[in-house]
Amino acid sequence: MPQISVRERLVDNAVDVFRRKGFSGASIQDVTEAAGVPKGSVYNHFRSKQDLAVEIVLRYARAADHSILEGPGPALERLRGHLIAQVERIRDSGIEFGCLLGTFASDGANAGEKVREAVREALDGWTDALTATIADGQASGEITTAWSAAALAAFLLDLFEGAALRARTTADHALMSEEVSIALEALRP
Repeated sequence: MPQISVRERLVDNAVDVFRRKGFSGASIQDVTEAAGVPKGSVYNHFRSKQDLAVEIVLRYARAADHSILEGPGPALERLRGHLIAQVERIRDSGIEFGCLLGTFASDGANAGEKVREAVREALDGWTDALTATIADGQASGEITTAWSAAALAAFLLDLFEGAALRARTTADHALMSEEVSIALEALRP
């Protein structure tokens, strides 16, 4: 079996460290201890803690499955399937730590511009994917046209991130699923 590179070990372990401690609370020492590598090895692969965090955000965004949004079927069901899959993704990685994007966004002032920009791009990409599905639903009469597809997508994303934040306090993903259902019902004409 091939050995995992030091860079991959750093990234894989840094995800957990950043999720648990946030950007400000996580130190390079925490990351290298979790990865089981010498402290200086981080700087062989990343110029800074901020660059490591950007890599994590980009990977997290790329790993988000938007295929349900693009698939067949009613738009509201595609939205529900996608958002519930994201709830499950957070649950599986530790509901008490919330969404990784939300974690970095809440620490944005300390994380620096590169991390804020990476989070913003990830959220914009997610919003764009939601917008396209909502526009499909509006075209078919399934979703209200009282607001633009982009405004409704931003609403859903903000609701989702807020629900993830609230779920951190309860360690209960059922509340997230319920809030997603309420929001989707509110999109009906």
